[in-house]
Amino acid sequence: MKVPVLDNGGQWTHREWRVLRDLGVESRIVPNTVPFSDLDADGVVLSGGALSLEGTATKLGRVADWIDQVPVPVLAICVGHQFLGRHFGGRVGRAAAPEFGRVDLTVDEPDHPLFIGLPPHLTVWASHNDAVLDAPPGWLVLAHSPSCDVEAMAHPSRPIWGVQFHPEVEHTEGGVEIFRHFLAACRR
Repeated sequence: MKVPVLDNGGQWTHREWRVLRDLGVESRIVPNTVPFSDLDADGVVLSGGALSLEGTATKLGRVADWIDQVPVPVLAICVGHQFLGRHFGGRVGRAAAPEFGRVDLTVDEPDHPLFIGLPPHLTVWASHNDAVLDAPPGWLVLAHSPSCDVEAMAHPSRPIWGVQFHPEVEHTEGGVEIFRHFLAACRR
């Protein structure tokens, strides 16, 4: 199975790659300017990044060029999550209370494939000033925290998921399981 990590300039992009590799997946870090036709992918991870999307039309490489047609599962992390929110019609902006470090996550949809089998409350690691303030129309909010209403979300009909927190960081409870759940969708 091949799951590249599209690099959006995140501080932990290499950790996303490493988790995938440790789970036995063929992965590589590629620039977000690569056209989807060049990826040869069974799934795609959109990395986090320091870029702020608040109040801008800032592009995220070529992701907007292919995200509407991508036929494989997508897991978007941090700024990748925010990009999905904005791209599909949600609202992204400055978080009322930025999250850096430990965050108490409440899973709102425990039967969703991304969180199945995980406890309803997890300690996760986050690092962001901006957030998805309103999920895109029709998207399911999967989890929230005291400071962020949309910590995780899912496309209404496609295997496209976004998480504001960082499942690749060892301090995130259930992070490896979240990657395993994503990979299960890639295998289908």
